[in-house]
Amino acid sequence: MSLDACAEIVRRGDPDRFLATMTAPVAARERLLPLYAFNVEVARAPWLTQEPLIAEMRLQWWRDVLDEIARGGPVRRHEVATPLAQVLDPDCARLLDSLVAARRWDCTRAPFADQAAFEAHIDAGFGTLMWVAARVLGAATGERALRDLAFAQGIANWLVAVPDLAARGRLPLVDGRPEAVAALARHGLARLAAARRQRATIPPAATPAALSAWRAGTILRRAAAEPARVAEGRLATSEFHRRAGLLIRSLTGRW
Repeated sequence: MSLDACAEIVRRGDPDRFLATMTAPVAARERLLPLYAFNVEVARAPWLTQEPLIAEMRLQWWRDVLDEIARGGPVRRHEVATPLAQVLDPDCARLLDSLVAARRWDCTRAPFADQAAFEAHIDAGFGTLMWVAARVLGAATGERALRDLAFAQGIANWLVAVPDLAARGRLPLVDGRPEAVAALARHGLARLAAARRQRATIPPAATPAALSAWRAGTILRRAAAEPARVAEGRLATSEFHRRAGLLIRSLTGRW
């Protein structure tokens, strides 16, 4: 199947990753777009219905797709599942199961049990995706650094999404007090700094995967300095600064 459908899904559903992917070589795009389209489809599945059971069934459909890929047998034909099967090996398919399982949180209105549960959710959704993205690009090292980087990205994205999640009746933060939000942002910045200290462990092939986190530092610094921005929905930068930041990082290969 054509990659056009995957590209359009990512463009509409995950514009930051789409822009970052478009700066990569064509061969890298062909491997990343099915993966990122899969992530968009999984992320949106629980929100297409108000019925938790139906939402769970939608997620299970994707877990079945991953199981088919992991087993190496026939994979159901679908505009995303088919190209996804062409880029994932069995190990990557098994890794992604934790990403789908993490989305079960979106099926209910239950809060996170504690901070550890929240951080595990971020790692499953963002860390696993970035590590698999690096794997499909040929990387075999750098998992710890990439998961640190993805954690920072995940916290940044999550803080941006807090107003929308709250409006949908979710409890997105374990502790929503301004001082706790600032501390969470600083924790994300610490993980970003840790990733940068380990930069040498990440092979150049994984750069397009890492570049998807290009906005994390700016967003986290804003949240740490002015945590009230989170609830007010004022974390995002202007479109000009967003694109300019990506351009600089794509030219230097540094995140």
